[in-house]
Amino acid sequence: MNSKKNIKFFQCFVVILQLCIITFCFFNNTLYAEEKDSPYLLEDIVVIDSPIIEGNFTDFFASQKTVVTKDQIKELNAHDLESALRRTPGVNISRYNPVGSFGGAEGGGVFIRGMGSSRPGGEIKTLVDGAPMYMSVWNHPLLDLVSIDSANTIEVYKSPQPQYFGNALGVINLVPGEPYEEGFVTNGELSAGSYETWIAKLQNSGKIDRFNYYVGGAFKASDGHRTDADGELKNLYGRLGYNLSDHWTFSLFTLVNDNYAKDPGVEGEDSSLKAGSYETRANLATVTLGNDFSWTDGEIKIYRSSGEGDWLNNPTDTDGVTENLFNDFLFYGVKAKQRFSLTGGFELLAGIDWDYTCGNYDKTLSNGNTEVWEEHDFNILSPYVALNRQFGTKDGFYFIPSAGIRYYENSDFDSETAPHAGMIFGYKDSRLHMGYARGVIYPGLDVAVMSEMVIPMLGESWKDLTAEKTDHFEMGIQHDFGERATVDLTFFYEDGKNRYVIVPPPPPPPSYSNIESFTIQGVEASLTARPLSDLTLFTGVTWLDTDPTDLPYAPEFTFSAGLNWTLFDRVKLSMDCAWLTDMFVNSQARKKDAENISEVDGYFVVNGKFTYDILTKPSAYEVELFLSGENLTDTDYEYLPGYPMPGINCMAGITFKL
Repeated sequence: MNSKKNIKFFQCFVVILQLCIITFCFFNNTLYAEEKDSPYLLEDIVVIDSPIIEGNFTDFFASQKTVVTKDQIKELNAHDLESALRRTPGVNISRYNPVGSFGGAEGGGVFIRGMGSSRPGGEIKTLVDGAPMYMSVWNHPLLDLVSIDSANTIEVYKSPQPQYFGNALGVINLVPGEPYEEGFVTNGELSAGSYETWIAKLQNSGKIDRFNYYVGGAFKASDGHRTDADGELKNLYGRLGYNLSDHWTFSLFTLVNDNYAKDPGVEGEDSSLKAGSYETRANLATVTLGNDFSWTDGEIKIYRSSGEGDWLNNPTDTDGVTENLFNDFLFYGVKAKQRFSLTGGFELLAGIDWDYTCGNYDKTLSNGNTEVWEEHDFNILSPYVALNRQFGTKDGFYFIPSAGIRYYENSDFDSETAPHAGMIFGYKDSRLHMGYARGVIYPGLDVAVMSEMVIPMLGESWKDLTAEKTDHFEMGIQHDFGERATVDLTFFYEDGKNRYVIVPPPPPPPSYSNIESFTIQGVEASLTARPLSDLTLFTGVTWLDTDPTDLPYAPEFTFSAGLNWTLFDRVKLSMDCAWLTDMFVNSQARKKDAENISEVDGYFVVNGKFTYDILTKPSAYEVELFLSGENLTDTDYEYLPGYPMPGINCMAGITFKL
C-alpha cells in the first residue's frame, strides 16, 4: 500500500515538474511581464486593522504563509505566542495558565493542521529573526523562549517550504520591527487584570539619516486562576541598523528573556502530584548584512541562540523524592540567500544554511543522587535553489510555474533531498495556486539522550534512523472583491512516513525504528470583509481528517471569527471568538502503536476589547484606555482533562505612543 502511495506521489510531482518545464521552454517570451511585482508576494493587499490575521500571502513558488502583525496582537490583547495565534485558522493551542507556558507540551504548545504534538521531538519549529529558538535537547519548542514583544510580524508557515526553511514540517517565525520614518517614538503599556495579573511594556525607537534603532522590554506576571497556576515573563530586546550605502544594510538584533510557570495539577488530585515549575531563559543575537539592487537582493545572517529549560521539583516514582532537571541548549550558524532577476524573465532564488546545535543536562534528586548527560552535537548543511517565471500580467491572465530543491547533508544521518514544484494561474483579482513540496525533519538530540541516559537498552539503534518525510500537496483559490473583501479557500493533503518511534519488546531489547506513518487532509477557508470604512470582519474555518484518528490537537472542525469596529471617533470595539469540536489531547508519544485516550470536549469562547482614544485627532501622540474581557461566555473548557481554563475575566490599562 505504501509503495503504491509513493508511486502516486512521485507521479504527481513529475506531472507538475513537467508542466513547469514545458511552460518555461515553449511559451512565447513576449508574455513575460516587463514590470514584475514583488519577488515573493503576488499582491500586497493593504488591510488596515484587520482582525485575527493580516492575511494569507502566496509567493511566486505557489506556497502560502499566514501573517499576524503587531496590530492584530494588540487588538487580541495577546501577550504570548499562544494568545497571538489562538484564532489563526489551522492553528490550535494548549496551555495551563493565563501567563507562562509550563514545559513544551500540553502546558504550552502551538499545533498546525494536526502537526507538532510529538514529544520528544516536534514537527513544528519556532524561529526568531530566522534563527532557531527551541529546546534542542528534547527537540521541541518552549514557547516562553519566543517573546513576541519585539515582533513586528509573526509568520506562520503551515506546510513544508524548502525554498525558505529546512528540517521542519512547519515554522513559526517572529520578524523584528525596524523604524522607517525619521524621528523618535516611544510606545508603552501598563495594565492590570484578574488573578493579580500585571503587564508593563516599554519600547523606544528612532531613525536618524542612515542609522536606526529600537530597544524595549516587558514584564508580565499573574497569580493564575488556580493555586500554583502562576507564571512570569520578562524580556529585553534591541536592534541596531545602519544603511552602509544605497544598496547595503547592516543590522544587529538581540533578545534576552527569563520566565517561569508552575503546574497547577489535575483538579481535585493530591497536590504532591503536581509537576513543580518550569523555568526558561534565552539569549539570542543575529547579525545581518543585506543587499538590494535592481536585479538582485538577499542577505547573509549569522546567529547564536542559547538558553535553558529547567524542570524543578518534579515528583519521581520514589515517594518523597523530587528531581530538578537542568537542560542547556546552544545553536549557531549561517544563513545566506540571494534572489536574481535573470534575462528572459526567469527569477532564481539560491541559498545555503549551516546549522549547528548541541546540548546537555544535569539532574539532581532531593535524596542527593545526581546524573549528568555530557554534551552531544549535530550539524546540518543544506543548500537550495528555486526557479520561477511569470507569464502575462495581472491586468489579465497570467501564470507562474516554479520548481526547486533543497539538499541536506547531516553529520549523523543519511543525506536527503526535498523537491518542490508549483503553478499559479491568475486572472485580474483571482488566483489559483497548486503545488507539491517534500518536508524533511531529522531526529534531534532527543534520540541520543534517550538512548544514553533514559533507556540505555536502546543502545546505538538511534544511529540507524533516517529523516522523517512528509509529502505535501496543496491547491488554493483566492479572490479579491476590490477593497471590500478577500476570500481564501485551500485544500491540503499530508502523507507522512518514517516517523521514528521506540519499538518495545518482544523481542528484546527495545530499539528505535522509522516505522510509523500518518495522513492528514483538510480544507481551510477564510473571509476578510470591509463592509464599512470603520468596520472590518474576519471569519475562518478549518476541517481536518487524520489517520490515525487520535492525533492530538486536531479537532475535526475549528471556527474562528473577529471584528474591529470604530463605533465613534474615539471608541473602538474588537471581538474574537472560537468554536472547536471535541479533540484528542496530550503528547503524541514516540512509542510504537501508542494510542491517545485523553480527550476534551469542544467549546465556544468569546473575547472582547473596548478602546478609548483620549486625545482628539489630529494629534502627534496616541493615548488609549482599554478594557478587555476573556471568556465572556463563561464557558467551562480545558486543553487537558483536569486542567480547567479561566472563566470570565478582565483586564484594564493604558497604552501610549509619544
